[in-house]
Amino acid sequence: MRGRFLKAFFLAVGVVFAVGTAAHANVVIDIDKVKQRMTVKVDGELKYTWPVSTGKPGYATPSGSFSIFRMEKTYASKEWDNAPMPHTMFFTPQGNAIHGTYESAYLGRPVSHGCVRLALQNAATLFALIQARGMWGTEVIITGPSPGLPPGVKLEVPHNSHDTHSLAMRGLFDSLQ
Repeated sequence: MRGRFLKAFFLAVGVVFAVGTAAHANVVIDIDKVKQRMTVKVDGELKYTWPVSTGKPGYATPSGSFSIFRMEKTYASKEWDNAPMPHTMFFTPQGNAIHGTYESAYLGRPVSHGCVRLALQNAATLFALIQARGMWGTEVIITGPSPGLPPGVKLEVPHNSHDTHSLAMRGLFDSLQ
């Protein structure tokens, strides 16, 4: 019994620390849907600028501020015929993610189904950076209108850090019962 309590206590302390550090993002990923560009800053210093592909008309990439809450090195889309999504970093509960693409010829144009596509090597670099620095210290900021939406209308997924944290934490304490 005491072992479970101590395990739960240290796990809770770790969660509080991780959540507390999220407010001070040390990795900021800025995605501009107009320019179809991503910039990555680490501790306020620009490290990378890459072309991306965001949502095409009818498949908007949401605008707003998000946290990465789940990462999968190898992933296949359940919604889009098992399409490969290497180095996937999810930022909405609806399934929007940053990931690598084998169709790099289309980077710089909005052709995705709502995700943010990167060249394979760039996705691997970003994935490794976030893995090393921590998901909770990463902020994703997406700006610009989405193709196919009426002028002045933008698709926004409400950002509530508690929602993404609870998704990541779901099932974490199940093993303690």
